[in-house]
Formats: sequence, C-alpha cells, structure tokens
Amino acid sequence: MIAVVIGVSGAGKTAIGEALATELGWRFIDADDYHPEANVAKMAAGEPLDDQDRWPWLVRLNLILRGEENAVLACSALKERYRARLAEGVGQVEWIHLKGDFDLIRSRLLQRQHRYMPASLLESQFAALEPPARAITVDVSADVAACVAAIAERLRAR
Repeated sequence: MIAVVIGVSGAGKTAIGEALATELGWRFIDADDYHPEANVAKMAAGEPLDDQDRWPWLVRLNLILRGEENAVLACSALKERYRARLAEGVGQVEWIHLKGDFDLIRSRLLQRQHRYMPASLLESQFAALEPPARAITVDVSADVAACVAAIAERLRAR
C-alpha cells in the first residue's frame, strides 16, 4: 500500500508522514526532495508553480511509487489530476488529506524555516486545493501523535 499524505504547505505533511512511516515500518518519501531545480528556484522567488512546472515532478514521483510495496509519500498533490497521475499504474493508494484552516497553517509557516517555500505562497495553495473525494481526512489542529494514531488505525482497517 502507498499512503500519500497530501495538503497545503505547512499542514504537516513531512512531520506526520515521517511519524506515520515509522509507526507502520514503511519507507518515507518526501516529494519536496524530487522537485527540479527550476521549480525550487521559482518557489524560492515567491512564484507559485503551474501545471506545466509540476508535471515532470509528478511523473518522476509516479515512477518511484511504482517500485514501492509499502511507503508513505508526503506530497502536496493539491489537484485531482495530480493525484490521478501519482496513482497511475500503482497498486493500492490511500489518500490522507491533512486539513486545517488558513490562519492555523499560516501561523505554522511563519514559525518554520522551509528551504524554499515562503509563507507568501500559502494563499495560492489554498486556491489550488481540490479536496479529495475519497480520503482519510485529518484535522491538523491536533498534535502529530494524535494525527498519526488516527491515520494508522484507519489504514490498518482497510
């Protein structure tokens, strides 16, 4: 099974994804590690990515997922077509949507130092977000341990 932890920047994809992978004994993959340099430069300059920027990144991630049996991927995957591309040809995929209100997530972004994602891009992320129709949805106002426990319980029941 591939568990894809999705949401806007600052929702906790990496923290929750890493903890979930540890809990399940699976490999953790951070999609941020696979962005082309041009994407990183664009985001660092405060410019949101468009579909054309994201497509090669999604293709690369899909190829990685095809080689995995059990893994947790932390990836924004904001739109349905991005999620479809990630899952193409991959066995069982479970979507985990980390949901939080704008003010909470903005406050988290302002407190952290991301290597290239400025808080100024948060509005564009919320604007682009298409919540998944079928997902384990978790309110990220809870702490990481509570989020992971809720996700792991639901994954094990599937």
